[in-house]
Amino acid sequence: ELIQGEDDMEVVGETGDGEEAIELVSQAEPDVVLMDIAMPKLNGIEATRRIKESHPSVSVLVLTAYDNEEFIFALVEAGAAGYLLKNVQSRELLNSIRAVYDGESVLHPTIANRIFSRLQLEGKKPVRSERKQILSRRELEVLKLSMEGLSNKEVAKELSLGIRTVQTHWRNIFNKLGVSSRTEAIISGLNKGWITLEQSRD
Repeated sequence: ELIQGEDDMEVVGETGDGEEAIELVSQAEPDVVLMDIAMPKLNGIEATRRIKESHPSVSVLVLTAYDNEEFIFALVEAGAAGYLLKNVQSRELLNSIRAVYDGESVLHPTIANRIFSRLQLEGKKPVRSERKQILSRRELEVLKLSMEGLSNKEVAKELSLGIRTVQTHWRNIFNKLGVSSRTEAIISGLNKGWITLEQSRD
């Protein structure tokens, strides 16, 4: 009912079964999938992976009650564009759906902090990489601002760039890092030490 009340959104199908979710995506061809983790027959992590393999243009936004690093990492690796908890405010959920539809990622600073802590626990504390030049100065700025939660339009305004230029920077970042989502790019940047959570709070 929440989504149906929005002029720019339409619910094209619902299911609580992971296998049916994959079939439904093939039939309905949605732009965005709201995915839970705990589902019968096939969990949300594997369902997300299969959906992204067969329909890479579909954005998967995870809406779940589970808040732990294992699920976050697994879903990022599976190709999810965002991760929200079920206690999220209605307006934030709607804005997040629009964000992933526009090709952006929803990575809340709290989630980024959990990922950063996990990297440290695994002995992968970010260090300054000698190959930082793999990304241009402007690409690093785009990555940093996106980690702070800015949309493409906001990044463009902040850097005095056109929206298409920002989109081009993202394509270059994806290609250089070998990733397919902004969330993966941000995590990669954190892991390599190119960006830090401290930077995002400056």
